[in-house]
Amino acid sequence: MSTIKVYDKTGAATGERTVDEAQLVLDRGEQAVKDTVVAILNGCRAGTAKTKSRGEVSGSGKKPWKQKGTGRASFGGSRNPVWRGGGVAFGPVPRDYSQKVNKKVAALAFARALSDKIAAGELCVVDALNFDAPKTKTAAAMFRAMGIERSCLVVIDDDATSGDTNENFLLSVNNLPNVMWVTVAEVDVYMLCRFKNIVATEKAFEGLQARMARVAGKAGN
Repeated sequence: MSTIKVYDKTGAATGERTVDEAQLVLDRGEQAVKDTVVAILNGCRAGTAKTKSRGEVSGSGKKPWKQKGTGRASFGGSRNPVWRGGGVAFGPVPRDYSQKVNKKVAALAFARALSDKIAAGELCVVDALNFDAPKTKTAAAMFRAMGIERSCLVVIDDDATSGDTNENFLLSVNNLPNVMWVTVAEVDVYMLCRFKNIVATEKAFEGLQARMARVAGKAGN
């Protein structure tokens, strides 16, 4: 059994939750995590780098001097890559770096990454994140009380009307460095690997478990 700590909005511990090891995916999926993270990062690349080849730079195509008899090296034109102002040989051109990841591979990668966070004790649950006023100091104090000193990903419920989080909290964490908030549907494998700690509301944690259960359930069949 893995234990998950539960806190209130002030950062005070209120209890613990247990997760059955059968619900976690820890025996496979390492390669899936690696492949998915690489695909996500490649998909973020702009792919707009461009240099001009010798056929695109300005300049005459006329031979600068005759081939033989001058005592100098022979050149075919001023746009030669060897010359200053000439084209670039084998330079980058615009391209699409995106990679395809199968749905089953992506689902397995998510389940493995989330299972690792739970098993390592790097995921905790907060009953609700409803602040009375938008204050960055209040949010920072909450994270300090929870013992979170490094990067943190805050996961909230997809339904904005569920009441597990209010606008004051979201405004409070926007100015905190290395803190990011997303909904359950927006969480991807790269986020789970990038951030050291994961803080989820009660409803958000249920949503994360539901996404993970699709893979763990198939493994048990």
